[in-house]
Amino acid sequence: MSEIILHQYPQSPVAEKVRVGLGIKNLTWRSVEIPRLPPKPDLIPLTGGYRRTPVMQIGADIYCDSQCILRELESRYPSPGYYPAAEHYSGGIAWAITRWTDDRLFAQCIKVVLAGAGDDLPADFAEDRGRLYFGPQWQTELKAARNELQHFAAQLRTQFGWLNDWLAGDNHFILGDTPGIVDACAYHLVWFIRGRWTGGKRLLSEFPHLQSWESRVQLIGHGNSTDLSAAEALAIARDSQPSTPESTDPNDPQGLAPGMTVTIAPDIDGGEVAVQGLVHAVSSDTISVLRESAQCNRVCVHFPRVGYRITVI
Repeated sequence: MSEIILHQYPQSPVAEKVRVGLGIKNLTWRSVEIPRLPPKPDLIPLTGGYRRTPVMQIGADIYCDSQCILRELESRYPSPGYYPAAEHYSGGIAWAITRWTDDRLFAQCIKVVLAGAGDDLPADFAEDRGRLYFGPQWQTELKAARNELQHFAAQLRTQFGWLNDWLAGDNHFILGDTPGIVDACAYHLVWFIRGRWTGGKRLLSEFPHLQSWESRVQLIGHGNSTDLSAAEALAIARDSQPSTPESTDPNDPQGLAPGMTVTIAPDIDGGEVAVQGLVHAVSSDTISVLRESAQCNRVCVHFPRVGYRITVI
């Protein structure tokens, strides 16, 4: 089975990033709607414990984190590409820019949205996302963010202003006349702030070039999707075999090699379960591990290297 299956839910900003990525390539995909909060009993057998949204499945290959998902989509479906003006660079600068949007800028958007919700934030959601994004001391951090909401809004205003200034040029999109990965990564934050923070519309109204670009990205759409049940997705994994070939990286700083048992977890302690498996493929960008479970048999689970800690057992 080679169809794209995205495990996601409509309100997820990171899923919106990937949905736009699917739209840029006008891909056809299946959508499995997952719960917003754990437990996620039909997702965890596929990932081995990874609970963030979204997760992409292609047969028995499971891709965790939007970095990994978008890299795989570019590899499998190279045209149209995610790197406009590719004759000038191979995509490295685009990925470097996404480390700003997906790390620093995303963290500040999260603080504004969660802090801005105030008492309207449901207790179970506040506890889950607070721990996920702020770490073990999430209650203290969230309280501080509420007290400093205007400060974080000012930080967003400056950085959205940078994008607005950049988009004042002749390009229709951030790195050229065609959309790419940077557009998907920047857009999901604008989408998030506009839709989930009461002050979002007012903040964004200051930036006409950013808003025009936002409208152009909206017109891209999300490709073509149809619903799929979680049970059907598990059955597809169970009836498939991983298609990723074994590979090594002789220059890997950690000396990772196929056959090693490792755990993989996000760098930030969000109280998440580390995924354990046998190393199958290693590169500077990605690590892939083999796992088995009763629900889906053998799967190959893929993670990005940046933002994740790999520990050899």
